[in-house]
Amino acid sequence: MADRPIEISSTEPAKAPLYANPAAVGLGAFASTTLLLQFHNLGWIGSGVVMWLAFFFGGLAQLIAGFQEFKTGNNFGFAAFVTYGSFWLALGGIFLSLNTGFMGIKAVPDVGYFLIIFTILTFIYLFGAMRQNSALAVVFLTLLIGYILLDIYFLGGAHGWLTAAAIELIVCALSAFYLMAHVVLSPLGVKIPAGKPWTK
Repeated sequence: MADRPIEISSTEPAKAPLYANPAAVGLGAFASTTLLLQFHNLGWIGSGVVMWLAFFFGGLAQLIAGFQEFKTGNNFGFAAFVTYGSFWLALGGIFLSLNTGFMGIKAVPDVGYFLIIFTILTFIYLFGAMRQNSALAVVFLTLLIGYILLDIYFLGGAHGWLTAAAIELIVCALSAFYLMAHVVLSPLGVKIPAGKPWTK
């Protein structure tokens, strides 16, 4: 999501990218909503504020970022931002259903099976992240671990699994904020290294 190859024709001089990097918004949306959700999972805040942030920042803003990544030809960024933007929109709807009783959704085990889908997707994206830079790999590795812990809790595990997931996903959110800072500030001359790829 942070770096993308720029194709250069052998017969034309190099040209500056026509678009700003959509990851600047996408990563901020992902990090912010992930962090706020963990505050809820730790019992510090209610679900309402998470729901609305999920609709408009985690969901809508990430979808827009993903569609802008599509225009730049960044297949990984496009897929990841649209996936997690859709996740947050769906999770916002789940919160709404749980709070109103609409459609009879149950936290256990319905949310658990919902989360398994995104655990699988995150596992796939992790391999792509490891080929880009260390910061992105850390984001996806911590996200995968967090999903697994949430899966266990929402499929009937003890409350301690939720607490462990919240703490672990706070690390994920802070890692995403770091990567966002790299994307936003590096072009301005502020050196925030993203690290080397983990695999080639």
